[in-house]
Amino acid sequence: MLLQKAPCSHPYHPPPSSSPTTFRFKSSNIVTFVLHNHNNNQPHLSTTSFHNHKPTTTTATEKLSKSSSTSNSCISSSSSGSFSLIRTKMVAMVAVDPYVLWTFFASLVGFVALSVLRRRNYGNGMAKDGSKVQKNKNSTNKSLVSEQCVKSSDDGEFPPVYRSGTDVIIVGAGVAGAALAHTLAKEGRRVHVIERDLTEPDRIVGELLQPGGYLKLIELGLEDCVEEIDAQRVLGYALFKDGKNTRLTYPLEQFHSDVAGRSFHNGRFIQRMREKASKLTNVQLEQGTVTSLLEENGTIKGVQYKTKDGQELKAYAPLTIVCDGCFSNLRRSLCRPQVEVPSCFVGLILENCELPFANHGHVILGDPSPILFYPISSTEVRCLVDVPGQKLPPIANGEMANYLKTVVAPQVPPELHDAFISAVDKGNIRTMPNRSMPANPQPTPGALLMGDAFNMRHPLTGGGMTVALSDIVVLRDLLKPLRNLHDPASLCKYLESFYTLRKPVASTINTLAGALYKVFSASPDEARKEMRQACFDYLSLGGTCSTGPVALLSGLNPHPLSLVLHFFGVAVYGVGRLLLPFPSPKRMWIGARLILIALDIIFPIIKAEGVRQMFFPATIPAYHRAPPVE
Repeated sequence: MLLQKAPCSHPYHPPPSSSPTTFRFKSSNIVTFVLHNHNNNQPHLSTTSFHNHKPTTTTATEKLSKSSSTSNSCISSSSSGSFSLIRTKMVAMVAVDPYVLWTFFASLVGFVALSVLRRRNYGNGMAKDGSKVQKNKNSTNKSLVSEQCVKSSDDGEFPPVYRSGTDVIIVGAGVAGAALAHTLAKEGRRVHVIERDLTEPDRIVGELLQPGGYLKLIELGLEDCVEEIDAQRVLGYALFKDGKNTRLTYPLEQFHSDVAGRSFHNGRFIQRMREKASKLTNVQLEQGTVTSLLEENGTIKGVQYKTKDGQELKAYAPLTIVCDGCFSNLRRSLCRPQVEVPSCFVGLILENCELPFANHGHVILGDPSPILFYPISSTEVRCLVDVPGQKLPPIANGEMANYLKTVVAPQVPPELHDAFISAVDKGNIRTMPNRSMPANPQPTPGALLMGDAFNMRHPLTGGGMTVALSDIVVLRDLLKPLRNLHDPASLCKYLESFYTLRKPVASTINTLAGALYKVFSASPDEARKEMRQACFDYLSLGGTCSTGPVALLSGLNPHPLSLVLHFFGVAVYGVGRLLLPFPSPKRMWIGARLILIALDIIFPIIKAEGVRQMFFPATIPAYHRAPPVE
């Protein structure tokens, strides 16, 4: 655009060379022209920010715009008359010296060349960073990767499928896998899901969804999956100890009336999500058993799997997400698992009985460990008896039934006693090991772990599905700005932020589950007995002492610091009970040991979760990482 230059009244006149976007010349007709080259539409590096990400650099275009606006303020302010006149008339024909045209085209070519070089240099830098990550991974964990990965090569042994056309492969279609498939497909990704068994699962866990998880379900557009499966609303918990009870209600006043916990048959819930995902045209849901990940030069390229008919196939995609559950056989190549099994659940279904508190989960602080009751349909109540350790009484010879009748039944509330005995007599007794595994990722280009394959906690608090759905929301938002996923090194580096952004919700629920299980379990130690009683009495106080811990439990308040404050509030409350009205040396000693026990319970869990990741996530570089340039 050519503009006529008017005299400038500003005291400072920049030299012609001071503005890279302005060229001054005189034509043979003694008319002065100013050529402004506004590069507002030139390509620039993306600095998209989201989920507390902040751009860390200023783009070249932004710097250029600032300098251009400063150097041209003199012209735009002092020549308003002639400037507006020429703009309104839209002068199209102007005699221009050929020198100006050549200067303009040379500048344009130079700018394009610089942009291309900058993009190329940035890409090389990202590739070098990715290669460093890859070299470190190969040198320190080569044996782990080689155990469950095979080299990717089209040698004709297995026919390759989906070499192109698939964006994401998801291994497993449980709660995490099915929800993730639907979510990514709604974002426009082409998803290939491989599930070992597509029939309706029959499990005794994964049946209670906390209100925080239900909110995530709404955010993902999957809230209708708890409809038409006879799911029951859960409004809180009832806590029983030594014949006393207290009711703990979810703090749902600020939410819509439909927001509450949900309890249901796990298999029905999963089938609803599978059906909803499979209805999307860009989702292929296939039954097959994934035997290994395909690795090439440290990058996961896809999976090798066996179909329902026994045919061996390979599937390829730029991103493979492993969601194959707590018994995952692929996690060792993608993380450093430290699995603990503190106890096992023994499951029963009580029929046609009423709970003491309708629409509430029931926790009995029994001996040796807690007993749970919650509705899973309008006529059924799930009972989970926690048995410490991994060695259970055998079911086949009747020892388990005898244990349930003689040890557990006397501790069951009277309203449920007869239904409990009847369920034991029916003999449909199921068991499930309770696993705990902190998230310990090993970033690998081309692959990601999610769900119970990645992170587990004791199921006492029913927080597993809430963590999984929250992780899916985080991953969805991270992938949203990316048009394609074909740069595995850059994508791997970028997705390191996933492990930090998930921490507030995951670490709060994980820590609370581990700490509550240890506090609620019976012990002959006097200090532990006092800690258990103090927890029951603290929750019975009501007000913040009740709603605060329940908000943490429900996933409505994912703040680790609040968790620590309430946990030590219980310990201090317990010490106060011991020392009042008159302290004795024995009570003072028990109080001191109570504080030490509280520290011994919570600090190892926090250490496993990561102190910095839990309480200071913004200090981790990956927290502020921007998406890679495409």
